[in-house]
Amino acid sequence: MGCRRCGFGFLFELLEDYFPRPNTGMLACDRQGRILAAGRGIFELSGYREQDIIGRTPESSLGLSFPDADPIAMALEWGVRQLEKDATLRHAATNRDKQILIDVFPAYDDDGGVLVALAPKTGPG
Repeated sequence: MGCRRCGFGFLFELLEDYFPRPNTGMLACDRQGRILAAGRGIFELSGYREQDIIGRTPESSLGLSFPDADPIAMALEWGVRQLEKDATLRHAATNRDKQILIDVFPAYDDDGGVLVALAPKTGPG
């Protein structure tokens, strides 16, 4: 059974096997990687409000960059989870880079989008 509001049937299944880190912000993206919805944690993490990022990609709207392959593009193309990937985002208010971890979950239905979880990176590494 899918969510009537966002169409992402897999969101609720994630609650059974995924425990987000503290202060995690969530994004729901369509099959082209454009943001459809943003959870409240996104503003706290990045300084960007939902209305400012809807319809844009996480990379362009949050100033995301990756030291390795783009985990969002990988999940969209190959349909595989990407967990604990390093990333950097540009904070809206301070215009400073912030080190984060990103988890990406592909939709396993006809929507073909992804759920993106972004969390501050803490500790070594």
